[in-house]
Amino acid sequence: MSAKEIVVISGKGGTGKTSLSASFAYLEGKNTIVADCDVDAANMHLLLGADFEKQEDFYSGEVAFINEDCCINCGKCKEVCRFDAINVIDNQHRVDNISCEGCWYCSRVCPTGAIEMKTQKVGDLYVSNIKKESKMVHAKLGFGAENSGKLVAKVKTKAKEEAAKLNKRYIVTDGSPGVGCPVISSLSGANLVVLVTEATVSGLHDLKRVQKLLKTFSLKAVCIINKYDLNQKITDEIENYLKGEDIVVVAKLPYDETFTKALSEAKPIVEYDSDCDLAKSVKDSWKKIKNILGDV
Repeated sequence: MSAKEIVVISGKGGTGKTSLSASFAYLEGKNTIVADCDVDAANMHLLLGADFEKQEDFYSGEVAFINEDCCINCGKCKEVCRFDAINVIDNQHRVDNISCEGCWYCSRVCPTGAIEMKTQKVGDLYVSNIKKESKMVHAKLGFGAENSGKLVAKVKTKAKEEAAKLNKRYIVTDGSPGVGCPVISSLSGANLVVLVTEATVSGLHDLKRVQKLLKTFSLKAVCIINKYDLNQKITDEIENYLKGEDIVVVAKLPYDETFTKALSEAKPIVEYDSDCDLAKSVKDSWKKIKNILGDV
């Protein structure tokens, strides 16, 4: 039987999404594979003690390269480049790799064939051993690199391969915040989506944006309202909205400084203080999530 994938996302950063993902992974232990799909700002490895056991280069997209031996410095490439990626340095035309969009236009107009398009390394993929005898697939996108959605897809594919190979029951996926390409990629194949929001005006606004995205893909979702006691009026609005969308609230977590203390020690809350009320609420939410998946 294939592993069931739970994708944890939020419409904005700072809601506690990664901390809750790490807690779920810690609670389920060796029954799960973790996929950190927040490749632009990966930090889940800090909470789960990843050892970066295996690494592989990730290549995607192309960048122009000028062979100076063949270049006659005619300037045609610079004239047609719409990204200002070609500059003259020391009387030689050169490509700025960060600005280059790999459109091939310069290589097409070069009269001497001096411009070659090369596939570029844009990131690193890792498979790590983590706490509780489990494994995590994670990645880091290079500085200024694009194609984050493709790297997310690579992380998910690798996580599914590891889950199948090791006969794991769950894949817990920590998605990127927002509604962009990396989020869309992380949602592919999800059995259940956990929305994490907070009791703020921006939290409600971005919750609506991400739910609109989920409806496009007909994905089932539940919600956790973090720091619900910051603004009871907003919390009521969030609950009314979720009720109208037929989304179950599996937890309402209060603001608790223990959460911050756990982060400062690079631990999920359920590891830092498993007996505190907040940890108990997180444990209960994980049980509800598994129950919704039909596994309790």
